[in-house]
Parts: sequence; C-alpha cells; structure tokens
Amino acid sequence: MAAQEPLRLGFPVKLMGAPEIRSNDTRRWQSAPHLRVSLEYMHQALDYLARHGIRMYRMSSDLAPYATHPDMPQFHGMIADSDAELRAFGARARALDIRLSFHPSQFIVLNSPDPVLVEKSIRDLAAQAEMLDRMGLGPEAVLVVHVGGTYGDVPASRERWVRCWEERLPGPVRRRLVLENDDLRFSAADVLWIHERTGVRLIFDHQHFWCLNPEGLAMRPVLERFLRSWPEGVRPKCHFSSPRTELREMQRKDRKTGKNKTVLVPPVWTGHADYCNPFEFITFMRLAEGLEFDVMLEAKAKDLALIRLRPDLLRYAPDVALRFGLHPEETGRLDAEEAALLEEEIPAGA
Repeated sequence: MAAQEPLRLGFPVKLMGAPEIRSNDTRRWQSAPHLRVSLEYMHQALDYLARHGIRMYRMSSDLAPYATHPDMPQFHGMIADSDAELRAFGARARALDIRLSFHPSQFIVLNSPDPVLVEKSIRDLAAQAEMLDRMGLGPEAVLVVHVGGTYGDVPASRERWVRCWEERLPGPVRRRLVLENDDLRFSAADVLWIHERTGVRLIFDHQHFWCLNPEGLAMRPVLERFLRSWPEGVRPKCHFSSPRTELREMQRKDRKTGKNKTVLVPPVWTGHADYCNPFEFITFMRLAEGLEFDVMLEAKAKDLALIRLRPDLLRYAPDVALRFGLHPEETGRLDAEEAALLEEEIPAGA
C-alpha cells in the first residue's frame, strides 16, 4: 500500500513575504488590463511557493479583470484568448504539485431573490471554472462559495440555493463548486442540508463552526460528514483561522464635543487574527486524527502565518507536524526561513 501524501498547508492571494509580486493585473479598464499579465505575476508566485515548499494557494478572483463586466464587451474574450497561457500555467502548477483554487467574492450570491444578481454570480463562477478547466486542473481545484443571504427566511433561502443548483448552474460550475459553512448566517447543519439535496461538496471552516453552531453539533462527526461529501480519490480541504483577540480602534462621535475620537472596543470573534494560534491548530488536528484533508490558513498575515506555523508545529506537536511532512531535522531551516522573512518591517495596514 502506497504511503499517504503529506497534508498540504496553503494561504490566500496576497504574498506578504514578497509584496512586489502582485496577485493580479490591477490596472483600470482604460489601461486594457489582461489575464495574460495576471498569469505572469502568478508564475512569479509559483516560484515563491516552490522556494518555500508551499503546495497550496488560492488565486485572486480578479485574475481576469473585467472578463464578465456587462458593459465592457471588449474584455469578454479574454479567457479564451489566453488559452495557451492558461494551459502552460496549469501544467507548471501540476509539475510543482501545487493545489490551486478560487474563492469568489462576497458579491457572488446564488440564493438571491434578485434574478439579475444570480445571473451575474453565475457568469462570474462560469468564468473562474473555465480558467481552471483551461489550466487542465483536476477536481481538487475548486470554487469555494457561501450560501448567501438569509433574506429573513433561512429555510426559503436554502431552498433557493438548491433550485439554483438544479435549474441554473452550468455543468462546469457544478463540477468545481464547493460550499462552506459560515460564521453569521448558515451553519454546518444548513450546508449539510443543502449537500443532501444536491451532492455539492463541502468545506469545513473551523472558526466559523465555533461562531455559528446553534444546533450544538459535535465537531468530529460534522467534520467527518463534510469530508465524506468529497468523492473518493479527491482530497478534501478545510479552512482554519484564529480569532482576533486584541482591542480594536474605532472612530466614535464624542457626545459632548460632537467631534470624532478614537476609542478602543473589544474584539469581534468572527474577525481573523494575523497569525494562527498553534495550540488551537494542534487541538483541531489531534481531534481530526486519522482524517485526511488539506488546510487553507485564512490568517491575515497570509504566507507569513503559514511559515510561522510550521516551526511551531515541530516545536509543540511533532506528531501533527509529521502529518504535514515536517520532520524534526528541518526545525533549524524553518526557523531561519521565518527569521529571514521577518527581518524587514511589514508595512502597516498590509
């Protein structure tokens, strides 16, 4: 029996350790931005990922700028026109064994009562599915979405999502789409309900589960059910982040003077911390002992959080580190890697 491949750690979009590498072509439409330019940046990102031994990455959902903008038809052929570049990029990602994905923006809402918004959401998803298809990536390359809004009626909103899946989503989107439990509106139980009616694959988000679990479900059985939603031979993935704990600065109007002033207020537990608390991560992974899934870290420090977590795992939980292919003899190298990246000051607000 072949040995199990190590679990992957990944991060989304921005490279904090290499801020000169952009995540997409950010020029305004007047400058004719293009997917080909974004892919040039993505090749640099692959170099960075390979150099640091990172094998999972979430690409920007703006990779193809204005490709679906209804009032800018000059951009609509951008993805097809970039077929050769997409194939070359996908082949390189596969050769480096780097798992890629998209997480479309919060404006993608498939359960909206507004048919215009739903149609726009489907166009955006279809464009991103087309890019993954043209890259030649397997079913592990997914589009992660949330259910959407509740519109004052959770059961009816879930039903609309199911109808959209059944009646409106094109096949290439259904093959790539995965659904995530969220922290404010749709719990793990809600997305399991949708899965049972559609077969859509599920992404377990650890922090969201703690923030929204009104049914009082136990984590391990829920996690197992989420992982079983993936077909055999396709490795699932989960999301992990730690909540912010520090005081937040806010602007409030002084009742006496009428002027704005800066005040400190308590944290909101749905907020993501800059780094991952290693003890929370270790606890989660030990609870998930024997289960196989990759982990997308959604810390605000992005790659720096991942690069910090690896030596932490070796220091505090070698058993968990081993599941990610990390060995004690690598501790010195990983410590040095982290120190080198953090030698320079990180710009405020980055």
